[in-house]
Amino acid sequence: MHTVQLQDHLENIESDISPTLREKLQNLPTSSGVYQFKDKTGQVIYVGKAKNLRARVQSYFRSCSEHNRKTALLVSKIADLELILTSSEVEALILENNLIKQLKPRYNINLRDDKTYPYIVITNEPFPRIFPTRTVVRDGSKYFGPYTDGKQMRALLDAISEIFQVRSCSLKLTEENIRAKKFKVCLDYHIKKCQGPCEGLQSEADYDAMISEVRKLLSGKTRDAIRSLEARMKACASALQFEQAAGLKRQLEALKRYTEKQRVMTIDDIDRDIFAIAAQDDDACGTVFKVRDGKLIGSMHYYFSNIEGVPMPELLTRLLEKYYLETTDTIPDEIFTAEAPAHLDALQALLKTRLAEQGESKTVEFIVPQIGDKAKLVSMCETNARHLLSEYLLQKQKRGEALAIPRSVYALERDLRLPKLPRRIECFDNSHFQGAESVSAMVCFVDGKPKKSDYRKFKIKSVEGIDDFAAMAEVIERRYSGSLATELPLPDLIIVDGGKGQLSAAYEVLTRLGLQIPIIGLAKRLEEVFFPNESLPHNLPKTSSSLKLLQQARDEAHRFAITFHRHLRDKRTLSTELTEIDGIGKAKAEKLLKTFGSLAQIELASVEQLAEVVGKKAAETVRRYFDQKRNQAQSADTDAPSLSDEVSH
Repeated sequence: MHTVQLQDHLENIESDISPTLREKLQNLPTSSGVYQFKDKTGQVIYVGKAKNLRARVQSYFRSCSEHNRKTALLVSKIADLELILTSSEVEALILENNLIKQLKPRYNINLRDDKTYPYIVITNEPFPRIFPTRTVVRDGSKYFGPYTDGKQMRALLDAISEIFQVRSCSLKLTEENIRAKKFKVCLDYHIKKCQGPCEGLQSEADYDAMISEVRKLLSGKTRDAIRSLEARMKACASALQFEQAAGLKRQLEALKRYTEKQRVMTIDDIDRDIFAIAAQDDDACGTVFKVRDGKLIGSMHYYFSNIEGVPMPELLTRLLEKYYLETTDTIPDEIFTAEAPAHLDALQALLKTRLAEQGESKTVEFIVPQIGDKAKLVSMCETNARHLLSEYLLQKQKRGEALAIPRSVYALERDLRLPKLPRRIECFDNSHFQGAESVSAMVCFVDGKPKKSDYRKFKIKSVEGIDDFAAMAEVIERRYSGSLATELPLPDLIIVDGGKGQLSAAYEVLTRLGLQIPIIGLAKRLEEVFFPNESLPHNLPKTSSSLKLLQQARDEAHRFAITFHRHLRDKRTLSTELTEIDGIGKAKAEKLLKTFGSLAQIELASVEQLAEVVGKKAAETVRRYFDQKRNQAQSADTDAPSLSDEVSH
């Protein structure tokens, strides 16, 4: 569609459409793919497929008065859209089905049949069975599909049944059961549909050889099967068995249709991740396609900045590292990339570690496809990366260069003379009460905003009494040398709450660990900033945005530490002797302490006084506990030897 015509069409769109969505509608591709409509909260409300994304998506926003009520309501909710480009309409159909199952969009549930497409499975057991299923179980079984045409799948299963003598029973045909003669042949054996492996009339090796041929048929290697069907069809026709010949012809046609489909999409059980990167000037977009059991189940993308001068293999390695460090998905058998990534040995080691965590042991193969269907998958991934990058650059141009990063972060880089922008800041603070329940807290700010998922709390373990310097040294070492060192990324700036003493203790630990991370101390009294190896503090302007950001991080760390300390102190206070009495929980203990003031006064109270607070039964339990305690103490005093006894001995 020409630009002028497109502008005319967009004039018909609702006047309240967002400028961002209007821009996307003007830059839609004409290729096939899947589109996802989102509401103003970012939730996907509809997933659809299209042979021509531009024509299909823009049709929703033309002639809105002609839409039915449901479609008009859908259009009124659309605030944003996301695209996934595919190389064929069939791929778009299967991907659409997977996304609907995963996302369960509101308007898809009301307007579409959300069924799961079936598979054909070859089970992982002695004498494997072959049957249709809608559930994929990772038990080593081989799955083929999904099949969007149920009739075609059933015709294919019938063809397999006609050509091969595959057992239809669900008996557990172990070697022990067969040797013990636990089973008898069924009707299938007598009508030549099965060779009777249940009675040992067919060896497992012979049966597995037959299953191997079935695998070839289901994988698209159907030349022998087609030749066999053609021969049988001609034989039936020569014998004037036209009805049987017609049935064989239908099976043959169904098998040929399946074969044609398999040439378009090769369905296997190999898990693959496909990576591609599109770069322009100082920005890049990395896209990941996740293929599981032969299905393209979805995609992810990441944006990168400050990449000028970085070679593509290095950038690709960073994308792979980021994805496999963060993903909770299974590690695939193969990884497709447009070119070989750098530091391949390091990537293999990372994957080996993740596989060990998942209890697997295999070698992941890195492949750079050059021709064929695999190369087309990589090309499709690259197309999506380029499309997403063009959208990103367009939005970045409209918003300005300081994309989502507040000015205070840039001001902090300038005022503290930092080597790089402090996008990730970690701040530490200690808390205790007269040396008891010593704790420390770490808060994290990313792009000037708290990232609470990265907050961490620490109980001080190695420090006795009041020693803020040693406590700060301990927590810094635990954060940057223990498991947290690999769990969380390193910050661009570290802030410790305190003066030169706390800063020196923390800096000594960082130096011993070989970490060169900028670190400062922020003293509360005069809001002075201390640097390592400098005796005099620095004073930032009181009204500067950089100082306000430091204060915000320090105050948040203080709040987090105090909250944690109070929680531990309250927990210890409530764990009094009362809660050790059977039937007296936290609530009743609080009532008793609040009413009588102390444990000693509770011990002196009568049953009647106690019953007024916690009831008669609990009062009797408390009174009995303290009476037994007093009797045990008196008995111990009576049994103890007197001074005269000791002298006489």
